[in-house]
Amino acid sequence: MTTGTSTSACHQEKRMSRPRALSSPYPHICPPPDDPADFTFKVLVIGDTCVGKTSFINRFSDNDFRESVAGTIGMDMKKKLIDVDGKKIRLDVWDTAGQERFRTLTTAFYRGAAGIIILYDVTNEASFNHVTNWLEDVAVNVSRDVCKVLVGNKCDFQHRRVVQKRAITLADAFEFPLFEASAKTGFNVDMAFENLAQQMLSCYQRRMSTKKILERPFSAEKLEYIAKKKTSFAICSC
Repeated sequence: MTTGTSTSACHQEKRMSRPRALSSPYPHICPPPDDPADFTFKVLVIGDTCVGKTSFINRFSDNDFRESVAGTIGMDMKKKLIDVDGKKIRLDVWDTAGQERFRTLTTAFYRGAAGIIILYDVTNEASFNHVTNWLEDVAVNVSRDVCKVLVGNKCDFQHRRVVQKRAITLADAFEFPLFEASAKTGFNVDMAFENLAQQMLSCYQRRMSTKKILERPFSAEKLEYIAKKKTSFAICSC
């Protein structure tokens, strides 16, 4: 009886000493004692259809690339454990599974996201032009302090590139990192996810140090913010 009580107390102590997990902008559960992850974050990869979201996620999670990838049916999620500043972080990476084609992504899909990668195709100008539309969706559906990274996929197709300087201007206007990557070669794929994980960890640590949870602003306020950023983003043909 004493041994059982002691073991239970030991497990309780371990649970209390572990950092709280984070699969949303707000901490919600403590990981079990045998969980190797110190933190868990929900990450969304969004963008127009055919920009390479599924291939981008598969390259990160499985280090795999296929020239022909069937369209995702239903929700798809991949997990990967990475190390950031000595912390074990599990990323639950969600694919939009084609709903972006019909603009039917729901609040339920966005719920709990701590980080978002907005993906466009450097060879497809329309996919880049729609980035600000995706940012408006993000502004409506997630908390104000969600972490974001902009990624231009398919940078291995240099001879077909149509987007470069405008992406730099947009990233500067919205003040988030920009990476050009290739799901085919693996270039900068891990770097984009690691940068996002670092942002999410830093954001969580700041909130815990101040013991303050940021309130979700009204959608109108967030959309006004996006509109102001749009005006600072000069549209040009370069």
